[in-house]
Amino acid sequence: MKKIRVLIVDDSALIRKMLTSSLEQMDDIEVIGTAIDAYMARDKIKQYKPDVITLDVEMPKMDGITFLANLMRLHPMPVVMVSTLTANGSDATLNALELGAVDYIQKPNATLKGNLDSFTEELHEKIVTASQANIQQLETYLRGRFQTRGKYVLEKGEKCSYRHLVAIGASTGGTEAIKEILLDLPGRTPPIIISQHIPPGYSASFAKRLDNTCEIHVVEARHDQPINPSTAYIAPGGYHLRLKTVRGHYICQLGKDDKVNRHRPSVEVMFDSVTEQANIDATGILLTGMGADGANAMLRMQQAGCYTIAQDEKSSLIWGMPGSAVAINAADDILPLHSIAAKIMKKPSHGKANAHFKIS
Repeated sequence: MKKIRVLIVDDSALIRKMLTSSLEQMDDIEVIGTAIDAYMARDKIKQYKPDVITLDVEMPKMDGITFLANLMRLHPMPVVMVSTLTANGSDATLNALELGAVDYIQKPNATLKGNLDSFTEELHEKIVTASQANIQQLETYLRGRFQTRGKYVLEKGEKCSYRHLVAIGASTGGTEAIKEILLDLPGRTPPIIISQHIPPGYSASFAKRLDNTCEIHVVEARHDQPINPSTAYIAPGGYHLRLKTVRGHYICQLGKDDKVNRHRPSVEVMFDSVTEQANIDATGILLTGMGADGANAMLRMQQAGCYTIAQDEKSSLIWGMPGSAVAINAADDILPLHSIAAKIMKKPSHGKANAHFKIS
């Protein structure tokens, strides 16, 4: 089996040693070198041609974000950010994802306390996932980053059901996929609930950034928060997001119960909560991401009469979750990312109408 060739870029000797030691335990990974700054990294990329890079944010001479921007402009390749979780760190990480980083992981603190085994397992998984990223799609995304996007406009005779609920699930590559969909939506839309695999500390920044750039309102979901049209509710990192009906009104229900499919928030949990609302008029959407979280629950949504969409392989950074839904025939439509906003705005002909739905 061909090993995944990894270059570690970090100015801390302790972190470089720890990452190298952790990854060398893996049979499918080979650490082909380390670099202490961007200039050394540039030379080693040319020399060794790694499959994946792990990249620090704060480095001397040139910070990791600037280096990433240059790298993605000249030579797009899979990058996993290894950053410290701070208020500034979460913003820097989201900047990195916008620039084309595939994924990110929180750097262990200086004393290396905590579950190092858990960190190693997560890092290994993210590197393997990054090595499978659709680089052609990444390049397409990077080329279109600064293009002006047009909001979807209903044509004459078309109707949008603003009472229709939309549930979106995503993982690796999902932050940018979600952003693209929301940017394509006009200011008045059906209500949207979102479960993106994201750790605590990042979801609030993610929601705020979207709210600042999209016409619709985007918030980090709160427990018992009413769900209204023209608003997207993002599950907080570390919490499941469920839909609940109270006296005819939809509200957000948050829970810290067990992880499902190794995730919290889990797309499966959210989708199943939608299905459990027996008469709802809803759409379930699965976007880019590794694994199969949400696929079986999407099938249950479809069987209950909801409309379901899977992002197509060509436009997905990782066609794991949507591909799993397609494999079990859980998707009514398989669509490129740029077509999904239009489907959100059009009420599907076979959804179950809910005469009792109320807007708070």
